[in-house]
Amino acid sequence: MKPILRALDRDGERWAMLVFYAFCCIVIVQEVVRRYVLNYSSAWGEEAARFAFIYLGWIGAAYAVRERAHIRFDILLQRLAPRGKALVFIFAEIATIAFACVALYWSLHTIGLLLQFDGQAPVLRVNKAWFEAAVPIGFSLVIFRSLQGLWRDIGDLRAGREPFAGKAMFEE
Repeated sequence: MKPILRALDRDGERWAMLVFYAFCCIVIVQEVVRRYVLNYSSAWGEEAARFAFIYLGWIGAAYAVRERAHIRFDILLQRLAPRGKALVFIFAEIATIAFACVALYWSLHTIGLLLQFDGQAPVLRVNKAWFEAAVPIGFSLVIFRSLQGLWRDIGDLRAGREPFAGKAMFEE
């Protein structure tokens, strides 16, 4: 388990996002070529690219939580002392963990129903649970990254350091 966690911490999410993004691009380009050059398109291309994009989105969400690159309003945070910022970030991490736990529970319920009733993807003819698994995997990664952020924020609060704020979307 430790090697997997180390690999995840060493940009495992970025590599996974690269693989899914490259897959989406390759499938879409080949579908465009097949449709407009060869006058033939496959049935599986659109569906496979869509499900790869879903995995890309959920893994990207976990990466955004790790880097604190998600959308937020910073105007009030900029006016707070380091202790106040750390408390706000701690509250935000706890709220994120609570939401992700509820969403994880319900997404696992959906996976269970798909497995129980053998919900098939229309074109690929495989169980949709493989594709819907992106949601619980994504929320599990979000919980893991939020716990890491909570641990980091508590350490910053105890040490009196400025908490990690991540990167601004448009830095000057």
